[in-house]
Amino acid sequence: MDKQDFPLIFEHSKEGRTGFSLPDLDVPETNLEQELDEVYVRKEAPALPEVSELQIIRHYTALSKRNHGVDSGFYPLGSCTMKYNPKMNEDIARLEGFSHIHPYQETETVQGALEVMYDLQTSLAEITGMDEVTLQPAAGAQGEWTGLMMIRAFHEANGDRNRTKVIVPDSAHGTNPASATVAGFEAVTVKSNERGTVDLEDLKRVVGNDTAALMLTNPNTLGLFEENIVEMAEIIHQAGGKLYYDGANLNAIMGYARPGDMGFDVVHLNLHKTFTGPHGGGGPGSGPVGVTKEFARFLPKPLLTKQGDTFGFDYNRPDSIGRVKPYYGNFGINLRAYTYIRTMGAEGLKKVSEYAVLNANYMMRKLEQQFFLPYTQHCKHEFVLSGKKQKKQGVRTLDIAKRLLDFGYHPPTIYFPLNVEEALMVEPTETESKETLDGFIETMLQISEEARHDPEIVQEAPHTTVVKRMDETTAARKPVLMYVKE
Repeated sequence: MDKQDFPLIFEHSKEGRTGFSLPDLDVPETNLEQELDEVYVRKEAPALPEVSELQIIRHYTALSKRNHGVDSGFYPLGSCTMKYNPKMNEDIARLEGFSHIHPYQETETVQGALEVMYDLQTSLAEITGMDEVTLQPAAGAQGEWTGLMMIRAFHEANGDRNRTKVIVPDSAHGTNPASATVAGFEAVTVKSNERGTVDLEDLKRVVGNDTAALMLTNPNTLGLFEENIVEMAEIIHQAGGKLYYDGANLNAIMGYARPGDMGFDVVHLNLHKTFTGPHGGGGPGSGPVGVTKEFARFLPKPLLTKQGDTFGFDYNRPDSIGRVKPYYGNFGINLRAYTYIRTMGAEGLKKVSEYAVLNANYMMRKLEQQFFLPYTQHCKHEFVLSGKKQKKQGVRTLDIAKRLLDFGYHPPTIYFPLNVEEALMVEPTETESKETLDGFIETMLQISEEARHDPEIVQEAPHTTVVKRMDETTAARKPVLMYVKE
C-alpha cells in the first residue's frame, strides 16, 4: 500500500495546529528542573503530531474500518477464539460503583465489588467441578503457569522432588509445553492415535515416577473429546502424578461435563473466550485457576474469603505459591464474565455448548465434501480440515486463508495443530447464525473450485483488501516499529 493512500497521523500534522484546549492553570507553576533530577526532565518537547480534533477523529475512524473484529464480521479462528462481547457486559463494567473504585480502598468500602468476585469464584468452581478458585492470573497462559507452580509446590511439600516431567499431547496448545518449561519442568510429548486422541499405550510408556502432571485439553485441540479420560486419569494418578486441565475449550462441554468429574486436579479458564471478555491487542485477559481441596493451601495469596456477610482477603497462607499478579486479578474482565454468567444462567450456558457443537458439526460435514477431513468422528466446538487436496493443485492452506480475505472473512487458524498436514482449524462458535455459516461454507467451496480450475486467483490473493499480499518473513524478521520522518 502506498502511504499516500492512507497518510500516517504525522503526515496530517501542521505546526501550530491543535485539537484541544485546556483551562487556565489554577495552581502555582513549578520549575521541574529544580524539583527533579535532570535525568528525568525532557530537554525538548516530544515530537507529537499537531492535528485538529476533526482530523484525529477521522483518522482513527478510518483506521478502525480497516480492522476486522468480532463486531464487524465472521471470526472463525480455531481453539482460543474470541467470542462476541455483549454490550450489556460493557454497560455493567462502566457503572461508577465498579469503574471508579481502587484496589487500595479499605475493603469495607468495596463490599459490592468483592461480593461479585466471590460469587464469580463460586460460579466457576461449580461449572468446573473444583473446590476453590483464584481470579488472580491475568490470562490463560499465566493461569497455566500458576496451576503448574501449585502442582510443583504440592509434590515438593510431599518430599517428592524427582517429579520433573509434565506430559503434553502432540496436539496441545503451544503454551502448554512453554508453561511447563517456565515452571521448571521438562515437557514430554505423548502421541495421538488414529482417532486424534491420546494414545493410551504411549501414555503408559511415558508415564513414570518422574511424572508431575499430564496437561490436557478436553475436548482437545482437534475438537475431539478424549473418550478415555477416566482411564487416563487412573494411569496418571496411580503413578503419583496429577491432571491439569487447559480450559480453552470449556465452551464445548458446559452443563454436560465438568473437569473435576473427569478426574482433573487443577483447571484454568480463559474468561476472554468462554465467558466473553474482550481480549484484543494483547490484553487484558483473565485466567482463573480452580483446584481440588488438596491444592487449596497452595493457591496464590491473598485469597478472597467470606466471613458471615463480610468479604475480605486472607493473607495468612504460609503454603501459598505467592502473588502472581498485582492486586487481585483484572477486575473489569472478571466483571464482564460474571455479568455473562448471570445473564445466561445454568440453562443458558448449557445452550452455549449445544450450539457450539451443532454449528461445528454442521460446517464440518458440509466442508468435508471438498476438503480432506483427517478425523471423521463427530467433533465438539471446532474441527480441523486439511488442505492437502488443494496443495496437490498448487494451492497452499496459506493461499486459502488469503483468499478468504477477499470475501470479508477472517481466516481460520492455519498450520495448527502441527500433527495435521496443511491444517485449517475452524471454530464457528455458538453465536453465529445459520446464514453466516452457510455463507462461509459456500465461500470455502468456491475457493476449492478455484484451486482446481483457476489456481492463480487463489495463489495471488488477496485482491480486494487495502494491503495486498505481504512479505511476511521480512515483516516478522525486520519489522518497522516506529515512524521516521523523511
